[in-house]
Amino acid sequence: MCVYKSHFEDSFFPFSLWTLILCSAFIVRTPVQGEVLVIGSNLPIIAASGDDVILPCHLKPRFDVQGLTVEWSKPDLKPDPSDRLSRVEYVHLYRDRQEVPDMKMASYFRRTELFMDAMKHGNISLKILNVSEEDNGRYRCFIPKLRSRVKSAIVELVVDPKYAKTSTTESPVYPRNFQTPDPRDVSPRNTGRSRVFLVVVVTAFVSVVAVTAYFSHRQTK
Repeated sequence: MCVYKSHFEDSFFPFSLWTLILCSAFIVRTPVQGEVLVIGSNLPIIAASGDDVILPCHLKPRFDVQGLTVEWSKPDLKPDPSDRLSRVEYVHLYRDRQEVPDMKMASYFRRTELFMDAMKHGNISLKILNVSEEDNGRYRCFIPKLRSRVKSAIVELVVDPKYAKTSTTESPVYPRNFQTPDPRDVSPRNTGRSRVFLVVVVTAFVSVVAVTAYFSHRQTK
């Protein structure tokens, strides 16, 4: 009876250690499986003045967004503090299955469009016509009602007057299997690395606690 008790006590802490490690890894990894993510571009989109450009953004896995609101804005553009009557304006706003031009910045009027037929495949890329240096900056594509922790992505546009002008930067409509790189600020790849790092930290912490408790238990015998 005493031998059995001693064996049980000796094996208790190693058993708890592996149980806690597996549970912590499962808890950290599980919530992100199957989640729909908004994906932008790692690299800036470079164009010449007068080009028609496409700012890539899509959902992964594919998800029909035709019934959702899609907002394109310039997050670094500060509102005019002297204009108290100013309201939120967008580079492009899609709501109730149609464009909302009344909420669009005047400088982008009749210059932006989404690919309506491709939205059912999760493509929310924005086409901007006849770009100029005033269009430089970061653009944010955002789906406010998307049930995801990653509802937006950033795409940077650089209009360089020294860049060779092209007749068109992209085809009018992306193919159904169109995939863009992950966004710089909300990259799933970076998210995956963060999860792995978190698992390592949690595992190391649990290991230290378990080993310390194990030796403390042995010393008290």
